[in-house]
Amino acid sequence: MIAQMELRKLLRDPTELFSRAVQPALWLAVFGQVFSRVRGIPIGNVSYLAFMTPGILAQSVLFAAIFYGIAVIWERDLGVVHKLLVSPSPRGALVLGKAISAGFRGMVQAGIIYLLAFIMNIHIHYDVGAILGVLASVVLGSAVFSTFSLIIACVVKTRERFMGIGQVLTMPLFFASNAIYPLSLMPDWLKFIAKVNPLTYLVDALRTLMLGGDQGAHPLFLNFAVLGIVFITFIIIAARLYPTLVE
Repeated sequence: MIAQMELRKLLRDPTELFSRAVQPALWLAVFGQVFSRVRGIPIGNVSYLAFMTPGILAQSVLFAAIFYGIAVIWERDLGVVHKLLVSPSPRGALVLGKAISAGFRGMVQAGIIYLLAFIMNIHIHYDVGAILGVLASVVLGSAVFSTFSLIIACVVKTRERFMGIGQVLTMPLFFASNAIYPLSLMPDWLKFIAKVNPLTYLVDALRTLMLGGDQGAHPLFLNFAVLGIVFITFIIIAARLYPTLVE
């Protein structure tokens, strides 16, 4: 029911989704075109635009999900969270419903990226199996970062603090991953951070599915396993913290 409620809000006001299409379009059309001329990036036998496309999809998922918690703070101020917490629903179900609804937004972002890739003639895999795998990855990644966002919202409890922390976290998470350059280019300290960054495993899964198995730094099952473990951990933490949002 929580996921259905969030989906209804999304269908009534889809302008947010269209506005979020601007950023990946700029990254691919401007940043990608410029860095395609740099020959020193070890990306194998694919173009830099193709290499970058899964990373920009992961970035879109991150940016859409990481600010999900601010909606929960807004719902608390309106009294919606209080009503949910007095219901017999398990706290984990409330958090899981939010995570599923974030997955809806992630799938729309995937559709936007595929459309941009088609228009720009970026060579990625368009077969059904790859697309279904990408959608599964995007839903799981959206769930991970939206749940992380809920944890932040439960800790800071105000919109102003949340916006500040959200803005501080998004860019380091993005740049400390393999979204726009391979791990091999990173210094050792940054490589260590990238290996504990969930976004790295989302990018790697998307790159394997969209470009082929030889483009992934890790096996596909390992990427899904890491994201799944992180998601379960975040669900448990968020479910314990969720009632504290109204205190």
